[in-house]
Amino acid sequence: MSVKIGINGFGRIGKIVFRQLFERLKNRDVQFFINDLATPNQIRYSLLFDTNYGHFNHAVVSTDSAVQVGSFTIPIYKETSPENIPWDVDIVIESTGRFTTLDKASKHRAKNSVIVTGPSKDIPMVVLGVNDSILSENHREISIASCTTNCLAPLARSVHEKFQIIEALMTTVHACTQSQLLVDGYRDDLRDGRSAFQNIVPSTTGAAKAVGIVYPALKGKLTGIAFRVPVSTVSVVDLTVRFERKTSLEQILNHLHEEENTRLKGILAVSKEEGVSSDFKGDTHSCIVDATSCVQLNESFYKLIAWYDNEWGYSSRVCDVVMQRLEKNG
Repeated sequence: MSVKIGINGFGRIGKIVFRQLFERLKNRDVQFFINDLATPNQIRYSLLFDTNYGHFNHAVVSTDSAVQVGSFTIPIYKETSPENIPWDVDIVIESTGRFTTLDKASKHRAKNSVIVTGPSKDIPMVVLGVNDSILSENHREISIASCTTNCLAPLARSVHEKFQIIEALMTTVHACTQSQLLVDGYRDDLRDGRSAFQNIVPSTTGAAKAVGIVYPALKGKLTGIAFRVPVSTVSVVDLTVRFERKTSLEQILNHLHEEENTRLKGILAVSKEEGVSSDFKGDTHSCIVDATSCVQLNESFYKLIAWYDNEWGYSSRVCDVVMQRLEKNG
């Protein structure tokens, strides 16, 4: 039976999700649709060439109303409201960043699921490796939370269940994003208006508080801030944590290594190499613990460092949820 998947918004995440899904589904009976205000030729070019991840290894041509990827013809629509998109699809991937509330996302014409690629105030959020059970509750609309929450939450849950977190602070040193400016300009948040590639920009983040939503055991125990830095992708979480149970850095890393090979396989990894951010570009894990950078002050107080490709790793989790939805619905 043919599967129909619509992608609303073909920006950074929409495009990377398509790249990954295409590789996973290219040998199945699947039809893709794209809704974006870009022209088919712009979409063709963007799909073929990517500064972060290189050339797309499939032929792509465009027509007046579609792009063709290999033998797949993908219609392009240009609607600004979800209810007006003329597709009849099984799954919608909502990646515009504009329709993240239940009221707006529910207007999509999807038989099965609407998967929102960002945090939401009223759509159930799932972080794989933390609260996967949300996927069995038959919610039509699902939020995949943020890239930072997807890095932080599996790590925080894992160490909390083993060593019991009393309190923690998180800092994410985050790659710049499409919403930032290349040169100084104006934003409601004054610092957001400063040049992304000439500054380290302090910013707010809801990622730490979102952990308390997807994993209520940590509600009120964790908060954090962000710094936007001039790199194009790959970010890093600094989790400073106080444990109730006395332990050692060796025990913590051994525990995380066990999780890497069992419950959190494919979600969390432990790196013992002295890596830098670009070494983790294209890594599909949500969280890569940097064993060489974690530090211990005493038996209760630690700094845990974890890398994540905020584009590719996050998109991998979106694709995982899509695949689970497809398997569940035959």
